[in-house]
Amino acid sequence: MKEINIAKVLVKKRKQKGITQDELANYIGVSKASVSKWETEQSYPDVTFLPQLASYFNISIDELIDYKPQMSKEDICKLYKRLAADFTSKPFEAVLAECREIIKKYFSCFPLLVEMGILLVNHVELIKDDPQKAVALIEEAKALLIRVKEESSDLPLIRKALFMEGYCCLAAGDAPGALELLDGTVEPALPPEVLMASAYHMTGRIDDAKSILQYGIYQNIVVLFNFFPNLLIASVDDPAKYEEILRRALSVAETFDMKHLHPSVLIGTYIAAAQGYVMLQDNQKALDMLQHYTNIVTGDIYPLTLHGDAYFDLLDSWLDKLELSNSLPRDEKTIRKSMADAIIKNPAFAVLADEQRFQSICEKLQSNC
Repeated sequence: MKEINIAKVLVKKRKQKGITQDELANYIGVSKASVSKWETEQSYPDVTFLPQLASYFNISIDELIDYKPQMSKEDICKLYKRLAADFTSKPFEAVLAECREIIKKYFSCFPLLVEMGILLVNHVELIKDDPQKAVALIEEAKALLIRVKEESSDLPLIRKALFMEGYCCLAAGDAPGALELLDGTVEPALPPEVLMASAYHMTGRIDDAKSILQYGIYQNIVVLFNFFPNLLIASVDDPAKYEEILRRALSVAETFDMKHLHPSVLIGTYIAAAQGYVMLQDNQKALDMLQHYTNIVTGDIYPLTLHGDAYFDLLDSWLDKLELSNSLPRDEKTIRKSMADAIIKNPAFAVLADEQRFQSICEKLQSNC
């Protein structure tokens, strides 16, 4: 991914103009060897020659050097996936150094900065044994997100950066900072999918209407399962309400077959349910929830990708348009380990340590890594 591509521009423009390297060299006042080196990327023209070259070919200096400080979504996606894999297979500091070099090169490519911020946050757990280092990395990611929030004019991207900045605050233990940052950002939901579906229907594009409605339902189900874990934990002071929330959550999960459709959002509900039962001093029900969790994460769900099913049969075309394609934002090895650590190293489950069922669960999760 080269940022300056003057060599190919010189070759292209010189051939379009029908002149030789000698003729171009004579016009600029340099040797033919110099022009040859420019065109073969062995060297760059002196900066004082750029206006003259641009004028000769009747193009701007930006067009001459073909400067590209931006990366395409496809390149960002490929880069993210490679770096996520590298974090689990190469020395952490070496991969982090490469990330920093890429950020420096593309510091004005705001979509890239957001994804690099997410990448760093998603791999903080690899250095969680060094809390000071982990907090510093979260702050580094947060700085990227703040830059996007303050400098970008892309509203959806700003909202994404703002959300991730709030996540960084929580990850660093700064709950007041997250509240201050996100206060006032909750707005009434106005799903554009409904309007788009109506427009598609009016123009006779029935399949497109069905497809966008499926996508809207899918998106909102995923959002719904982001609410359930926090609502469960917040409701342990009312056991009857707690049981009803869990019953409804699992009912929705069964109705939409979330175990197969999107297991990565369902498992958060099982962890929260187990933590809630521990707080309610019902260890057997906590173990039941952990067993459900373990059955899912050690099952045939890998590689984890976003996908449709027999019900959401028109979904895949929309998922393919997501910025990181249909892959989840961490390498599979990291995901498997984090799923095991979420139980094995979770202090909320320390009271279960002597239970035979809990020990068996931990062994199964560990072997899944």
